[in-house]
Amino acid sequence: MKLTVLGSGSTGNALLICAGRTSVLVDAGLSAKETVRRLALVGCDVASLDGVIITHEHSDHAGGLRVLLKSLTCPVYVSGETLDAYVGERYEDGSDEFRKRFEAVKDRTVEISSSKDFRVGEIDFHPFTIPHDAADNFGFTATHDGIRVATLMDFGHVTTLIKERLRDCAAIVIESNHSRDMLKACAVYPWELKQRILSRTGHLSNEDIAEWLREDFDGTASHIILAHLSQRANNPFVAQLNAETALKERGTLFQCTTKITLSHPKEPTPWIEL
Repeated sequence: MKLTVLGSGSTGNALLICAGRTSVLVDAGLSAKETVRRLALVGCDVASLDGVIITHEHSDHAGGLRVLLKSLTCPVYVSGETLDAYVGERYEDGSDEFRKRFEAVKDRTVEISSSKDFRVGEIDFHPFTIPHDAADNFGFTATHDGIRVATLMDFGHVTTLIKERLRDCAAIVIESNHSRDMLKACAVYPWELKQRILSRTGHLSNEDIAEWLREDFDGTASHIILAHLSQRANNPFVAQLNAETALKERGTLFQCTTKITLSHPKEPTPWIEL
């Protein structure tokens, strides 16, 4: 089993998970052209994908889907609530984007539930609800041949369910969106946006990640990939330092050899093989 974050940030998110002969794209927030290019960079032909999973309808996770579908032969796995939100949004500029989306996804989707397991090829997916201001956002663990990885982005706080699902994973892709101090000081964000990001249905901070690593991380994962870093309210080196410091602050009996990896908005991460 292996994975790479093709790109992550407020400008777009996409992740590729492969196991055996199965390749699954998670989210399509990058432009279709950029998704195809980055798939090629990591050695994957877009036409060979076995499925695309959409975790929620926000544009940085689903904005490239409509055009990308022209290059795909595989189905899109999406919950009913998320699909309704994706095709039902009417644009204030009067465009007919919602109609184009409806036509693009017609007969191309497989309905899933954010609380029911499903399978794509050789990979079993186990979704779970995470708190975010979207119609039906979920994270998931994916398993193949006894190996388990987790990915979750866009959530405002670490719930008991999240803590439980992140145990016994070989790798975890998790949001480390902002530094609280940098967000509060960010001059280009209005206060309403700051409140949304800081809310319990907003985005996870570096400080939240550090607390989880110190108090609840079981130490099993050999890799943790920090994702969805804000380009205005975070600094990659600060995010990585916070996480690595938190790992060192764990009790002596709970030290681990977990590697912290940063994802980037403009390039894929190296393959992480498990």
